[in-house]
Amino acid sequence: MKGQLTIIGGGIVGLATGLQLLRRNPGLQLRILEKENILAAHQTGHNSGVIHSGIYYKPGSLKALNCIRGYNMLLEFSQQEQIPHELCGKIIVATSPKELPQLDMILQRGTQNGLQGLRKLQEQELKEHEPHVAGIAGILVPQAGIIDYKTVANKYAEKIREAGGEILLNQKVTGIRPNGKSTRITTTTDEFETQLLINCAGLYSDKVAKMTGQKVDLQIVPFRGEYYEVKPEKQYLVKNLIYPVPDPNFPFLGVHFTRMIGGGIEAGPNAVLAFRREGYKKSHFHPGELFETLSWPGFRKVAGKYWRTGLGEYYRSFSKAAFTKALQKLMPEIREQDLMPGGAGVRAQACDRNGGLIDDFLILESKGVVNVCNAPSPAATSSLSIGLTVAELAEKQLD
Repeated sequence: MKGQLTIIGGGIVGLATGLQLLRRNPGLQLRILEKENILAAHQTGHNSGVIHSGIYYKPGSLKALNCIRGYNMLLEFSQQEQIPHELCGKIIVATSPKELPQLDMILQRGTQNGLQGLRKLQEQELKEHEPHVAGIAGILVPQAGIIDYKTVANKYAEKIREAGGEILLNQKVTGIRPNGKSTRITTTTDEFETQLLINCAGLYSDKVAKMTGQKVDLQIVPFRGEYYEVKPEKQYLVKNLIYPVPDPNFPFLGVHFTRMIGGGIEAGPNAVLAFRREGYKKSHFHPGELFETLSWPGFRKVAGKYWRTGLGEYYRSFSKAAFTKALQKLMPEIREQDLMPGGAGVRAQACDRNGGLIDDFLILESKGVVNVCNAPSPAATSSLSIGLTVAELAEKQLD
């Protein structure tokens, strides 16, 4: 494969794509443009660090296929590069009888996706794994684990540079235009010519896709997930990873407990509309971006259908007592005073015009361009697999 290739976005998916391209095509002229002064500054750097098993995802979907394949690739890469990680396992807990059918469906999906060693747990068996949890049934997922994805992303970058790839920081893309058989990319400081462009811009993937001329009938809606940290003296309450049965209407997993690879326990997140695409705090506000979200027909349909759920999420955002109450469904012993403010992340959730929250990964192609338009969780776990998928599409175009 000959030619020059440019990737927009220095998060974990953009970096994994670059690494896979260079692995398969030594000597390829590859450039990655990142608008920030560091790599993995946004979704990757605010990730909770869970290695996802692939149990939740519809069999045959891009999420299922890439998560299972990416999981094994990630473990192999982490072992080779001596990146700290641990397969500690997790339990998914049903706290009421109405959740049992959904729990059984998740178990069935996991089995169909090829996961080995999944086990249905009865109430007493839950206590054997997590003595302080409350639930009537659950699933043990031994494949789940913990890692630091910023460390992974920086290792990808190191390997890219070793293979001759170029990574340029402080390069916010302001314009993209076709230029005969190539494409010209304008940034805040430079201009670049490229034969093939790959868009891995995360929270701005829809805007960059439109710059390339791609017809995209969707919009990225930013949802902030806020966390608390469990105080050290109460961290004994959580051994590993404890998740609720997720609401099937939403692409979010609900508030849960996460042991982190660097130490400590996170509790959360909620899911509230962010008032800007990189709105990590309640005070972060961008009038233009908020107007884009509120005026998008798909978002208005989502808001009209799920406004009660949305208000509940906002209430928990401003009320520590309400957040604690949600956590107490899984862990009755946790108290408001056991929690201290933690970090937050923003999920780039694609929403179509009809009000559908797009649940699967979405990759769109046009001449000279590959657009990764939707890559929410488990994109970090799946990164090397998504990168391989995108690399194969790129190779077909350049060949």
